[in-house]
Parts: sequence; C-alpha cells; structure tokens
Amino acid sequence: MEQSSPQISLSDRPAGGTVLVVEDEESIGALVRNYLMRDGYRVVWVRTGEEALAELTRHPVRLVVLDIGLPGMDGLEVCRRMRQRSGVPIVMLTARDEEPDRVAGLEVGADDYVSKPFSPRELAARIKAVLRRTEDRAQEESLELGDVELRRDAREVKVAGEPVELTTKEFDLLAWLLEHAGIVFSREQLLDRVWGMAYHGGTRTVDVHVAQLRRKLGRPELIRTVRGAGYKAVQR
Repeated sequence: MEQSSPQISLSDRPAGGTVLVVEDEESIGALVRNYLMRDGYRVVWVRTGEEALAELTRHPVRLVVLDIGLPGMDGLEVCRRMRQRSGVPIVMLTARDEEPDRVAGLEVGADDYVSKPFSPRELAARIKAVLRRTEDRAQEESLELGDVELRRDAREVKVAGEPVELTTKEFDLLAWLLEHAGIVFSREQLLDRVWGMAYHGGTRTVDVHVAQLRRKLGRPELIRTVRGAGYKAVQR
C-alpha cells in the first residue's frame, strides 16, 4: 500500500477500480478502507469535503462512499458539488435515519444510502450493485421517444432539437422511463431502480421529479400517471 499523504491510503490491488471514501471518523474510515482493499479496490480515503472534491479530479474514481456528517462542508453539499462536475456513482453513509435526510441525500444525486451502523459486507454488496446498475445502464447511450432524445454519454437531453437542462436524478429517471417505455413502474420500484435503494419511507421525491420533468420537457403527456399503479413513458 502506498500513501500520497497522511489523509490518503491506496491499495496495490486496483482490480476493482478506485473508490473514494470520505469519512472523518477514524475507526469507520479504516474499517471501510481495509474491507474494500481486501475486495480488490484501490481506496483513496479523505476526511473532509474539500479534500474529496480535490481528489475527485486527481484519480479515475469509479465510485464515492460519502459520509453526510462531515466537519465543515457536509456530505449533502459535497454530493451536490460532485454532481455539478461528474456522474460518478455515490453511496452515502449517515447515522441519520429520518425520512427528510434520506430524501435530501437522494435529491442531491446520491445513488444509494446506507445508515450507520452497517456491516462492511453490506456496504460492499451495495457498492457492487450500484456499479452493476450504473455501468449496465450506460451501455445503451442514446434513447428516443417522440421528439425527446437522451444521450447518456454526453448527459444531454433535447426536445425537438433544443437542449433541456436537467438535474442528475431528473436525467436518470427520464433515462429509465425511456429505456422501458410503455412499462408501468410504481413509485417504490422507481426509487429502487433509479435512486438505487429499497426505500421504506415516503415516495414524494418521485412525484416531485416527475412534475419537474413534465415542466422542463414541455411534454406533460410523455410521462403518464397510471392511477393506483405508478408512472410510464408513452409515445404521443
């Protein structure tokens, strides 16, 4: 193992790619680092949000494990800033287990959410699931329905040839619905498929994102509400 600074630890077995761990608690950070290294990942471990944003540009990071309760800039703000520059998958760690905190983490772009205390085995399984889901999803780069075109590689959406600015989760939700056009998904299924977690709280965040998509795309009929069932994308 080589160290580039007292804050950073790198494994010498990069078969699984690089995971950026952002955790200020020594015991938890060391536990996560050591377990992921044994699983074949290279681990870059930092303790503040500012360091995390700097390291994201220095390494080919495949996934970020991000604690919400960081000193200074908290994990929600770090996630928001990462999403402005990268689509890297993010798994959030937190001791908080209230619905507003879970919703906040998802709405700023987290792909999954693990509450403390957790087992390293559970975290590793979540990481593998997120990587599989996000990387499989990226294989089909272009999706179209009517005059709506989505490019995964460029993270771009156009309606009738005009670009439309979407947030990370709006983009991911639209991509999922377009990829499975005509299929009805419940709100719980969409949270699992798009946000990447078995969500046991409220489903308000799905409704909010659907409403925003309808408004921004100017195609309210594109995403149809199926009463008592959920949502589906349809051809006009």
